[in-house]
Amino acid sequence: MLTLTSASSALTLFPECKTQRLRFAISAAADDKFPSFLPKQMEEIKDPFARKLATRIERLPVNVSFSEKSIMSSCVKPLIQSNQNPVVLLHGFDSSCLEWRYTFPLLEEAGLETWAIDILGWGFSNLERIKSCDVASKREHFYQLWKSYIKRPMTLVGPSLGAAVAVDFAVNHPEVVSILDNLEYDLFSIRLVE
Repeated sequence: MLTLTSASSALTLFPECKTQRLRFAISAAADDKFPSFLPKQMEEIKDPFARKLATRIERLPVNVSFSEKSIMSSCVKPLIQSNQNPVVLLHGFDSSCLEWRYTFPLLEEAGLETWAIDILGWGFSNLERIKSCDVASKREHFYQLWKSYIKRPMTLVGPSLGAAVAVDFAVNHPEVVSILDNLEYDLFSIRLVE
């Protein structure tokens, strides 16, 4: 069993969290059941946090204008539904939602509704039918995923590519973003919608 202790920075970003320090324990079971769309190499991963989060990855159909059929988009959906705006985690360049394997359980433990979404062109989404993964495509895909599943203002968090996607999304769809955070710069936050 591993124990991961969070820093108190969550209190700055999410003042509704009342706990100063959180403890989260996770154990890796030998019988982890991974979704069939994940690559076989997933079985070789030893990190129990990555293994646990991988078992929760799902594909959701997302309709976009640049594809005749829905894109089966990979993400980790929240176990907790709350009245507060959800936290949406966007991974960095050349990565996937598994980048959040340590952060995701801590946010859930803090009682926050949390999503980890694979950015179009990366991660475990089915990209067979996609001709373009440019900035506009990523934006439309994320907007349609938000419109279909999240459906309310959200807090966006992301490093690197995730930060770029979050900023682009907030500029183009400010009505759906409540807070924008870039983890590369000491959990710097901008309030876009009060």
